[in-house]
Parts: sequence; structure tokens; C-alpha cells
Amino acid sequence: MESETDVAPVTSCDLSAIEDEEVINKMLDNATDFEERRILRAALRELLKKKRNKREQDRGARQQDLRQQAPSKGGKTGGAVSVGRASMTQQPPANRPSGQPSPSAASEASPAAASAQKCPPAAAPNVKNVKQMLLDWCRAKTEPYEGVEIRNFSSSWKDGIAFCALVHRFFPDAFEYSTLNPNKPKENFQLAFDTAERLAGCPPLLEADDLVRMNEPDWKCVYTYIQEFYRCLVEKGLVKTKKRPI
Repeated sequence: MESETDVAPVTSCDLSAIEDEEVINKMLDNATDFEERRILRAALRELLKKKRNKREQDRGARQQDLRQQAPSKGGKTGGAVSVGRASMTQQPPANRPSGQPSPSAASEASPAAASAQKCPPAAAPNVKNVKQMLLDWCRAKTEPYEGVEIRNFSSSWKDGIAFCALVHRFFPDAFEYSTLNPNKPKENFQLAFDTAERLAGCPPLLEADDLVRMNEPDWKCVYTYIQEFYRCLVEKGLVKTKKRPI
């Protein structure tokens, strides 16, 4: 008879059907096997990526609808003005070539059309703008910290000090920043991720062992983690904002 402890190991196929990140977070909290935790972390990263892509697709579809609606409204207005002008057309004076619009007709052009020519529609926010906003936020929060200069989401984070500085900015009593050693990246990564998970509820989407094996961290992985950390801070009321960069 199979014992109660003989539970089938979780697989990536099973996790791909889960669409609630809280479920995977709870499974991660209860997991004790290293391989199982690795699979759960990978599944959580994929789920967050899938949700982010879905938000971007929905946003792009809405923007496309707005762009398609704008010309149709303008066309109706232009058609009405054209019909109205045609009904009031008079014979052109002898001293003006036939077909040339009169100054008065030009002055009566639609105000909406003139406004559209002067003020092109503002560019809608895109992924690039959101990424830059988040990078600027990280730079502003870590500016007072010695040894941190954030220029991107890759090489600027390779020794773990930037992660520690960002976490320490919101939880200054969690550890002593001045004692950190940039020559010990693994310890720095682990300290930052553990503190963010314990105090902010941020899931450990990155692993210290993986990061130290890279010459430079993958910017997409760092970007995803910072997005999640920001979201957790907003939910806890530690960041006040009307719009999230994620």
C-alpha cells in the first residue's frame, strides 16, 4: 500500500495549468526539496511573464481601437463640412481662377480640423517608457548609497549591492548596509532576496547561484524581479503612486 508520504513530485506540466500566482507561492512556502523549489520558481516566472504579456496585448488592442476610431470620427466631420460648403457655393468672381478657394472659405475651415493639424495625438505609453520609468525609480531610490550606480537592468546589478541598496531603502533596520562586500555577490543576492521575501512578501524569482554563474545578469530577469518588488511595495503602502510602472 502506498504511504501518505509517497506523493508524486510536482512537474512543470502540472504547474502550467495554474493561473493564480498565490497558489504557486503557497506551494513554494511548503516545498522542502531543492529540485521542487527550482521548478516552482521557474513556473512562477513563466506565469508572471504570461500575465505581463497579456496586459501588454490588451493595452495594444485598446490603443489600436482608439487609433481606428479617431479617423472615422474626423471623416464624418469633414464630410458634413464639405456638404455644407457645397450647398453654399457661389460663382467665383471674374478676377479669381475657377476652383481656387476664397479667403473667407479658408477662414471658415473646421476648428476641429485645424486643431488636429496643430496638435498631433500624444504617444501612448509603451513598454520602453515603462522600463525607463522603473529604471529611473531604482536610480532615485539608491542614489544616496555608496557603491551603487544604476545605468541598466544588467551589469549594474551583478555584484548584488544594488539589490541590497534598494531593499535597504525601504527596510533600513533589516541589515547593516555598510558591512556589505561587493566581492561577495552570492551573499549579497541572498541577503536582498531573503529580506524582500520576508518583509515585502516578494517571491524569490531569482536565485543567487544562477546569478553568480553569469558574467552579467539577464536584464529581463532583473526587470521582472524589480517589477514584482515594486508591486509588493505598492500593496503594502510603502510606495504611493497613481500609476504603476508594471
